[in-house]
Amino acid sequence: MTTPPLDDGRDATWADGTHTATSYSPPLPTPRGPLSAAIVQALSGDRHAVLPPRTTVTAADAYGEDPQLTLYTCYELHYRGFTGTDGRWEWDPELLRLRGDLESAFLAALRHDLPHHSDVASALEPLVHEPVDGTGVSHFLEHGGELSHVREFVAMRSLYHLKEADPHAWVIPRLLGQAKASLVAVEYDEFGAGRAARAHSQLFADLMAGLGLDPRYGRYLDAAPAHMLATVNLMSLLGLHRSLRGALVGHFAAAEITTAPSAHRMVQALRRLKLPQQCVSFYTEHVEADAVHEQVMRHDVIGDLLGREPDLTPDVIFGIDATSFLEDRLADQLLGAWRAGRTSLLQPIRPI
Repeated sequence: MTTPPLDDGRDATWADGTHTATSYSPPLPTPRGPLSAAIVQALSGDRHAVLPPRTTVTAADAYGEDPQLTLYTCYELHYRGFTGTDGRWEWDPELLRLRGDLESAFLAALRHDLPHHSDVASALEPLVHEPVDGTGVSHFLEHGGELSHVREFVAMRSLYHLKEADPHAWVIPRLLGQAKASLVAVEYDEFGAGRAARAHSQLFADLMAGLGLDPRYGRYLDAAPAHMLATVNLMSLLGLHRSLRGALVGHFAAAEITTAPSAHRMVQALRRLKLPQQCVSFYTEHVEADAVHEQVMRHDVIGDLLGREPDLTPDVIFGIDATSFLEDRLADQLLGAWRAGRTSLLQPIRPI
């Protein structure tokens, strides 16, 4: 994989020496099948491009590389967009039709595959109480992962963390009372509490730079497998639909509950590898912040939301379960590759 030339002011720095955020928009991704090929052709400005028919969508594996990349590409129009792509595509009726078909297939697959918890407490229970002999990705990295594994993991997770908290902001106007106030308080911390250099997405970009990775938004999209795309697509899907606001709150709560313990293990992993503080700060911030956020999300956000709208209980449970399910699938994919001595990415990455 070649690294594109640096641009868009990436050499600018904060007073503490970290990189600033930029307005960089990534290039369109490399297609992975007929669905993504058609949408990339259309977004590139080809007047003869034809979006695929519904039969193509329904015949595809909802978790597969082609549908997940297509869905990710549709969603990205609501974030930074792509270099050279007309912004009017964001609300194009035919593109929204295609996105809707992909969303329906994705949601149907999730609803079929998820466990069926009867209440929020039972859905949260596995997240609150971790097994002593954990075997997840952060456990692997803490106890014996190599620098190459950390780089792969961080490059892949950049699709999530460089837009950290952005999708959850869509739920703010859809909440009321204490649920809204408390969720905004959590989001305020996620965005650096008024300090751009401390925003969690910026801390992750600093982590990437410290590892010799390119910290530009979307840089490693072509390397990330569908397992990773699905975890990002879930929060975009939930964020863009008011009808799924309960599920987005469940997603946010699940993420906050599980982050602090795994972040602690990542701190140990990075320190074991003797990496600089620039690489550790993202995770130390989450150890401190998310232990508090967990309580706020469980009691003040979910509690108040369901007190006002108890009919959203199944949606909150769905958001929690879907988050756990997709993260577990991703962990299995990563660990399976690493234990077999191969990369978990679709393309190799090299330090810059």
